[in-house]
Amino acid sequence: MLQTKKSTEQILFIFLGVWTLLNIIQASFVEVHSDEAYYWMYAKFLDWGYFDHPPMVALFIKIGDLLLPSTLGMRFITVITSSLSVLLLWKIVKPYGENIKLFILLFSSIVLFHVYGFITTPDAPLFFFTILFFYIYQRYVAADELKWALLLAIVIACLLYSKYHGILVLGFSILSNLKLLKRPSFWLIVGLAILAFLPHIWWQVENNYPSFYYHVIDRSAAFYKSKFTTEYLLAQLALAGPLVGWFLYRSATLLKTPDAFVRAVKVNFYGVFIFFLFSTFKGRVEAHWTLPGMICLFILAYLYLSKRPVPKWFERLAIVNIVLILLVRMVLLIPIPFLIKNRSVAYYFGNESWAKQIHEKAGDAPVIFMNAFQEPSKYNYYNKTTKGFGYDSRDYRKNQYDIWPLEDSLRNKRVYWVVEDSKGLPGQDTLNTAKGLLYGNWVDSVRMYQKVAVNPLEIPSILEKGKTLKLKLKIENPYDQEIYLGNAGQKWACVLEYGYKKGEDFGEFKILKADLEKLRIPAKQSVTIDAEIESPEANGKYKLIFSLRTDPFSGARNSNMISVTVK
Repeated sequence: MLQTKKSTEQILFIFLGVWTLLNIIQASFVEVHSDEAYYWMYAKFLDWGYFDHPPMVALFIKIGDLLLPSTLGMRFITVITSSLSVLLLWKIVKPYGENIKLFILLFSSIVLFHVYGFITTPDAPLFFFTILFFYIYQRYVAADELKWALLLAIVIACLLYSKYHGILVLGFSILSNLKLLKRPSFWLIVGLAILAFLPHIWWQVENNYPSFYYHVIDRSAAFYKSKFTTEYLLAQLALAGPLVGWFLYRSATLLKTPDAFVRAVKVNFYGVFIFFLFSTFKGRVEAHWTLPGMICLFILAYLYLSKRPVPKWFERLAIVNIVLILLVRMVLLIPIPFLIKNRSVAYYFGNESWAKQIHEKAGDAPVIFMNAFQEPSKYNYYNKTTKGFGYDSRDYRKNQYDIWPLEDSLRNKRVYWVVEDSKGLPGQDTLNTAKGLLYGNWVDSVRMYQKVAVNPLEIPSILEKGKTLKLKLKIENPYDQEIYLGNAGQKWACVLEYGYKKGEDFGEFKILKADLEKLRIPAKQSVTIDAEIESPEANGKYKLIFSLRTDPFSGARNSNMISVTVK
């Protein structure tokens, strides 16, 4: 028995060594993904929150960068926590049955576990802290002791600081065991976790709840598409293992046990996947959002299969499945021409060359990219600067570039403007980059007001079609300098426009009837003006927005999406 135990531990640590080495190699030599570059920018501006996510990913990158200022450093904490996650998972499932061979086969078969073995996005800390939560929760359920309660409170706070999906894990865990509400230590956990999370909540309040607005309102599709659901279901099968995922789902659903901890895992398993299934009815769901559910899938499938003979055909199929995943991982290291034409693979090639090619033209000047947060981030990462900026037009999503103090530094400066379509401006450059053809334009005396908020004090929810509507607009200046919205003496014209979105696209934007010529707004103050707009000619549900357009740019989204119905 001692020999068997020793053998099991040896196999586990050999696997951990191989897993860690593989992840270090990929973390060192695979080019940075566009999203990772965006989160690297998070780390350059550490804060209690960001537009899209809580701040744990920024902390992961910041610590790694301080230890190893390199691509490996950016991903170093992810590599370490991924290996720790393997160890914790084994400790979670080991009491129910020791089968290290099965453990390694199942873990290595799940695609998402490979992705977050080295890629640093908010899902990397979510992966680690979800597993750490289950590890400590397992012990807290078994023993209502103060040490487990205090540790659980800390881990819950870290889970919430990782990604908002952590709320699902907490909610479904409580739902699985309502008897926890009778424990005084449970309420201690709740109080401490909320206290630790308060800085992020306060950040949201100070910034007008940007994460809530984006995730709950802005990401909702105008209408349902059946492909949202079918793509989601197929992706979940593939991410669980392209050849064996179906068998893991089958095994997980067959597991029956009265164990309170396993019940929490089961409720999370069903809850996460069903929650995101229903989410497809309001918009596209990214395949990796179900990561907490994948962890539960692994635990349940292991517990079921560890108690019975594992079919030989499954073992052979799982090995083929793992080999396929490893081949894909190797593809990310080797630029095979026909493979890098695939969009998912192409993300990891040519980024550094692209960034350097643009920098050769722009020099030390700020560089503006259109409708992008990834491109300026890649440019910044590979040139070790923060002079890349994303201009978000009115038909593009808001992001952290609308919050950082980068736009303020561009006003009245000479910048290099990089676009995909020719603007025909004098002296335009044609850039044949590693990522395709781009055009570069020098813009003197930049004028832009992306952060200015323009919203009606009140507006009817129902508008009469084709009619003039008089309203009062509140215009807020968030900058440290006075702004002038008139055009006297200005190089670039500024106009205030409005438009209606029906379905996926905005219609024509029209100039708002209002007197802006003498409008000056002091720093950090607001003004109210009289204005007139026209309602659409056709009945239907619309989203109304207001936009300040300053040449040569296309106009920012300066208001909330205002829902109106035209009759």
